[in-house]
Amino acid sequence: MAELTTIARPYAKAAFLFAKEQNGLAEWEQMLGLAAAVAQDADMRAYLDQPELDRAQQAEAFIEVCGDELSEGARNFITQLAANKRLALLPTVRVLFHELLAADQRITDVELIAAFELDDAETEKLVAALKQRLGQEVQVSTAVDESLIGGVLVRAGDTVIDGSVRGRLDRLAEQLNS
Repeated sequence: MAELTTIARPYAKAAFLFAKEQNGLAEWEQMLGLAAAVAQDADMRAYLDQPELDRAQQAEAFIEVCGDELSEGARNFITQLAANKRLALLPTVRVLFHELLAADQRITDVELIAAFELDDAETEKLVAALKQRLGQEVQVSTAVDESLIGGVLVRAGDTVIDGSVRGRLDRLAEQLNS
């Protein structure tokens, strides 16, 4: 995984800088999302892996599948990726592009995992606390994991805040065993 990220990073950065220069960050994020989905499609991968296709034909086929959703700049980007045999990197490029966009706009992606479905009031309260603690805007996604028993597990990038009952029981057991 680290190798893919290392290879994809310059492409993501180039796409980000180009999109920012063109004032099209949101448009590029959407186009990269589409391109990443096409690149992950099993039928598309099988088609592109045909040995009789040269790189220009791969790019042309890929762009044709995406249709009119791609700008001229994105078409050139796809062509460049195909020329360098890097179309498979598009999902990783999209993730890295999103990270660059979030950092530029000072937004942190946060995942809230709770034992039960959080209502809107609870989510808003957690979002307000996280905005204050992180000093940035927060974009939240929620999930349910009944094994937490109660409480919430918060993941914001490399930061994990374990306020779950299961986490507290694990810490208590660790203290008792030491």
